[in-house]
Amino acid sequence: MKKDKKIWNRGETIHQTGDYRDTWKVFRIMAEFVNGYEFLNQLVNEIVVLGSARFHEDEKYYKIAREFGELIAANDFTILTGGGHGIMEAANRGAYEKKGKSVAVNIQLPFEQKLNPYVSKSVSLYYFFTRKIILTSPAHAYVYFPGGFGTLDELFEVVDHMAIGKICHLPIVLVGSDYWQPLLNFLHQEVCHYSPQLEEQMKNWKVVETAQEAYDIVTGHVDSGLRKACELAPMNFHAGTTKMDWKIFRIMSEIVEGLEFLTGIKSNITILGTKRIKRDSQFYDIAYQIGKELGLKNHSIITGGYTGVAEAANKGALEVGAESIGMGLEMNGTAALNSFLSKSMVFKFTFTRKLIVTAPSEGFIFFPGGFGTLHQLFEVLTLIQTKKMKDVPVLLVGSVYWNSLDSFISTILEKKFKTISKGDNHIYKIVNTVEEIVDALKK
Repeated sequence: MKKDKKIWNRGETIHQTGDYRDTWKVFRIMAEFVNGYEFLNQLVNEIVVLGSARFHEDEKYYKIAREFGELIAANDFTILTGGGHGIMEAANRGAYEKKGKSVAVNIQLPFEQKLNPYVSKSVSLYYFFTRKIILTSPAHAYVYFPGGFGTLDELFEVVDHMAIGKICHLPIVLVGSDYWQPLLNFLHQEVCHYSPQLEEQMKNWKVVETAQEAYDIVTGHVDSGLRKACELAPMNFHAGTTKMDWKIFRIMSEIVEGLEFLTGIKSNITILGTKRIKRDSQFYDIAYQIGKELGLKNHSIITGGYTGVAEAANKGALEVGAESIGMGLEMNGTAALNSFLSKSMVFKFTFTRKLIVTAPSEGFIFFPGGFGTLHQLFEVLTLIQTKKMKDVPVLLVGSVYWNSLDSFISTILEKKFKTISKGDNHIYKIVNTVEEIVDALKK
């Protein structure tokens, strides 16, 4: 293999220098989807429990998760976790010791994620994006305990999919107000300012303090017919001689087409943020200027291809002759793209689009946004933190918007709960001006 085609073997995002035609990785991804969905089709009445792997058995939240697992098992539900230690182990342990159904969808990591001994049935996956879909799509309810970047990534993926209609609106239970309330304050004050419709969705989230409270909520809303109606439900994806669903082949086709689409694109910066930013907004102007500045420096600009932040960045790049790329998402059979794109692709599946959006990037710039922006942000932070993606600049534009989230990360995650390591909050940097953005990307 030539040196200029070096593959980042540890790269979650299939990161190569300009060439993404890695056939074996495509087959590996598809094998994970097929095996994962076949595994899910064996399960019933799943309650997904998520939280940090860093809690120990003598700690408060471990004890609550273990008790919750016991309650679930005694009433013929399935505990489904990520299979690691901490909260996941506690929930699996509670179910296992009560002779209940204790199941896991594990992830292969260089640290923290060995399968705990209280799992009776499991599947192990390599890619984060396949694992998250397999882990979250079968749920009848979601119970989130305090966690790190990965837990927040899983939370925002689920609620974003609910917001856009890919997952049915199911109970979201947040255990521990001392952890979750600062995050909820940020969402109400900042995120809902740009996306007020999310306030209604958040009314259905329940903050609880005990295992019994969590149990009462999730069992009071179980409807075995719900997941059949949801796009990402496991029974909508089949593989085998008797049950063949063409969605499996559509996923494969979209991944192959997406990786082919990326081939030849170089020096790319991904810019993400809300579609609701108006054209007279300060953030629209900054996104437009940064599109121009980076375009003049021979960077390609990649966005979600829609209005708001994406439109501004694409417009700036296109005006200076830079490659202006949009990756849209089909919603209800249609996809809207802005008119400032030199190259574009539309995706049907959110998870394939997310893979392709992140695959080529040499840096990420996040403007204020909704659940989708936060979902993308915490996925990137998780991939870098766990060495599934190489370390690249991650810039958050607008200190007024991002400061309270930064405070939550440094004060609650790092110092109080220790669900991230010291220094993990330095993976990202908050900036306010075009000059700061350009300077940070240089460094």
